[in-house]
Amino acid sequence: MEKVKILVVDDESRVREEIAEFLVQNDYIVYKAAMPSEAFSILKKNDIHIVILDIRLPEMDGLSALEIIKNDYPDVEVIMISGHGDMNSVIEAMRKDAADFFPKPFRLMDINLAIKRTTRFLQLSSKYKELEKNYSLISSEIQKSIGHQLIGKSAAMKKVISMMSKVAGVENTTVLITGESGTGKELVARGIHYLSNRNKQYFHSVNCSAIPETLFESEFFGHKKGSFTGAVENKAGWFEIANKGTLFLDEIGDMPLSQQAKLLRVLEERKVSRVGSHDKINVDVRVIAASNQELLKMSEDKNFRLDLYHRIGSFVIHLPPLRERREDLPLLLKYFIDYYTNSLGKTINKVDPQIEAELSQYSFPGNIRELRNMIERAIIISENSILKWSDFQPGRSSSTETIVTSSMPSEDTWDLEVAERKLIQRALDKSNNNKSKAAELLNISWQSLDRRMKKFELN
Repeated sequence: MEKVKILVVDDESRVREEIAEFLVQNDYIVYKAAMPSEAFSILKKNDIHIVILDIRLPEMDGLSALEIIKNDYPDVEVIMISGHGDMNSVIEAMRKDAADFFPKPFRLMDINLAIKRTTRFLQLSSKYKELEKNYSLISSEIQKSIGHQLIGKSAAMKKVISMMSKVAGVENTTVLITGESGTGKELVARGIHYLSNRNKQYFHSVNCSAIPETLFESEFFGHKKGSFTGAVENKAGWFEIANKGTLFLDEIGDMPLSQQAKLLRVLEERKVSRVGSHDKINVDVRVIAASNQELLKMSEDKNFRLDLYHRIGSFVIHLPPLRERREDLPLLLKYFIDYYTNSLGKTINKVDPQIEAELSQYSFPGNIRELRNMIERAIIISENSILKWSDFQPGRSSSTETIVTSSMPSEDTWDLEVAERKLIQRALDKSNNNKSKAAELLNISWQSLDRRMKKFELN
């Protein structure tokens, strides 16, 4: 912080000069005024940090001057002084947001301590405002680039935004994004890409769980014409396609063990060889991986290579589930209601307060994705300009996808694991134990459902 600028306002010349001299000796920049009009003029022309203000002044009393200062210059802190320190004046000064109050006579050392306390507050306030500014700028930049916003002002989401900003500037650092299904891991990956200097290049997303083991090398590294049956032409792999850009490996925990060593070698060497060729191709790719599994635990169980975990986990960003940042729910509700109202061509002029009240009690096993889909369905179902809680109910829709809201337990059973187990069982019952359909109803991946079923012994 720059040198602290202090304005001393007192109509007693002796007091004013004594305070000013002491402050100059303590390396403050000091301004002086004998009456409020002079003080207002100085405040208008200078970036004052702290005002030392007497209560008894000509033109108007100090409390009235305090009110004007805090209204016109809310970031300026005011320390009140008075030769008539009655309790009512102290209470009124504090009510009008004075930082401190000293009755005359006072020790200049005490004033100095008050200034130091106030300066620390100003420094913290300045830092907080800078963080808020950075958060808004980064969030807006992400929204502008990828058409969505990382919504939420909870401490958890601000931390995510901050970490994205920091790692985006380090071009070759591999990033691992962890979090439950539906928390927005790909959105974070895209955000890092668009905040980095690679943002003019290609962002390629790969779902590792959807790649057959036999096609792994061909898909990732490419192949040469004639290298195997069906290889009728040369083909570039994903590392080549994403060269100079970013390769996002979603659900990396589902990658077969036999292929993990090959991926690790490419990450270390930054070279690939197409299937059927011995030629090495240099690749400059930023790899961002994501998983909703505990990779470290998987490595302990020999289901994931520990060396690959350490290679991709040099910088980890964890996305919290929606149930751990419920303070963001109102913002998310507003965003998705506005988004789907516009995109679906509907008119919603009012939102039933019961919607937020009811959803705030729900555990959201499908996280943001589940909330988004619930709102989209509700707006489609809505028959007038008022979005009602009944629009979220299964009786209003012929689609079995509304299983989510029908599964909400009563208030006295809000144990998360109990609620989640009941939710999964209902989805399985609804789908006649068809895992793919049950996963679709729950808005989670098949793999995520399978892991949860094992966890709750529902197999």
